[in-house]
Amino acid sequence: MSGAYREMIPRLLERYRNEIALQMMEKFNLKNRFAVPRLEKIVINMGVGEALQDVKILDKAMEELAIITGQKPITRRAKVAISNFKIKKGNPIGCKVTLRKAKMYEFIDRLIAIALPRIRDFRGVSSDSFDKAGNYTLGITEQNIFPEIEYDKITRTQGMDIVFVIKNSKTKEQSRELLRLFGMPFREKE
Repeated sequence: MSGAYREMIPRLLERYRNEIALQMMEKFNLKNRFAVPRLEKIVINMGVGEALQDVKILDKAMEELAIITGQKPITRRAKVAISNFKIKKGNPIGCKVTLRKAKMYEFIDRLIAIALPRIRDFRGVSSDSFDKAGNYTLGITEQNIFPEIEYDKITRTQGMDIVFVIKNSKTKEQSRELLRLFGMPFREKE
């Protein structure tokens, strides 16, 4: 390409198009390539209940989530008041990021190849966390498994929920197989 700008295609997206989609079509007897389940988006959510006492905790969590994902998070606010937890309607209680397209594939690649193996005594992720629609939810207890976060600058450990929204999935087995082909290290059932 002389002088033309060519966008870098993420490694996992290219692998999905060339290998994974064909394997899914063969395994589940799908006739059309458009019927193959695919990742639509990844939603990363951090609940920061301590933000009620100190807003700086939420700011730090948002900063770390932006470093991890490469995208600015939005503030999540309480929809209803909960008097037992001293939460008023509209209070900031967390932050979230929705990743799509190239950033989504780059994030899942870093998560599977780098971050998950850094968890102490890691034996795989649960294969039972699928909902009825075939979406997968993964809970992580510490943000320091991501190499982008500097261990010395962490003021408090913060967990997060990662939701993989899968489109065109008819069953949980199709969703599980898609994530397994991406390299998700599912724990063997005992």
